This record gives sequence, C-alpha cells and structure tokens, in this order.
Amino acid sequence: MYWIMRIVTVMALLPLLAACKTSETSLNGSGWSNRSSMISEDASPLKKAKINFANGQYGLAEKRYRKAVENNPKTAEAWLGLAATYDRLKRFDTANQAYDVVVKLVGFTPTVLNNLGYHYYLRGDLRKARKTWLAAQAKDPNNPFIKNNLELLDKTPGGA
Repeated sequence: MYWIMRIVTVMALLPLLAACKTSETSLNGSGWSNRSSMISEDASPLKKAKINFANGQYGLAEKRYRKAVENNPKTAEAWLGLAATYDRLKRFDTANQAYDVVVKLVGFTPTVLNNLGYHYYLRGDLRKARKTWLAAQAKDPNNPFIKNNLELLDKTPGGA
C-alpha cells in the first residue's frame, strides 16, 4: 500500500513540481523519467500516460489516462492523473468530475487536497486554493510540496 501512495503522490505532484520549480523529488528513482522519449509498446496505458504527462504531452496523456480509467475505473492514481491532465489542458469542469471520482475512491488525502489546491490556483480562485492547501498541510504538516505551494501562493499577487 505504501508504494501505491508514493506513486500517487509523485503523480499528483508533477504539476506542482513544474509550477514551483522544485527538484525535491527525482522521477528517475520511480522507474520513469521525463527525459524518456521512447515508450515501450507493451507499457500499460497508465505508465504511458505518466511519461506523456512528464514530457508535457498533455493531449496524449489525457487519452492514455482515459484508457487507464476505462480499463480499471477504481484506480485512483489514474483518475488523479487524468484530473491533473485536464487542469493542464485548462478543461477545469472535466477536471472537477475526475477529482470527484478520486475523492469517492480515496477521500480527501493530503495528496488529493494538494492537487485540488493547485486546481483552484490555476482557476484563479486563490482563496479556495489557500483554504485547500491549509487543509492539506493540517493533514501532512511536513510535506514540502504543500509548503512550496503555500509559498507560491504568498508570492502570487492577490494570494497573500
């Protein structure tokens, strides 16, 4: 169970890593890299989606995350990746639907709250982003990604 949550955390935080310009987590240690241009033909849709997302290929990532959730609708990791991808594509209403599924599957975990906070941040709802990140921080006070996002918000005009 720990490794699943670790993977979900890494996947969920990819958009935050890019936005915060942090290098605290190396994707190379997880078995895939954003530098990889070759995707094995026999890789799962979820693995392919992660690679596409890490490479900024959000259209392909969306297609593959959708395939992953079609193959296994109870995979929170795939739903969370799909939600983050929709955020990157600025398809916020569709992202909301994917986040609703994630919350039904795993609840408001620190990772889910952190991603939701970023979702609100991208939408320009800075007050809701702060409230959500503070809720995430309350559940995981030592999480450096949540801390970085709150710092990002403090530096954002109108976010303090």
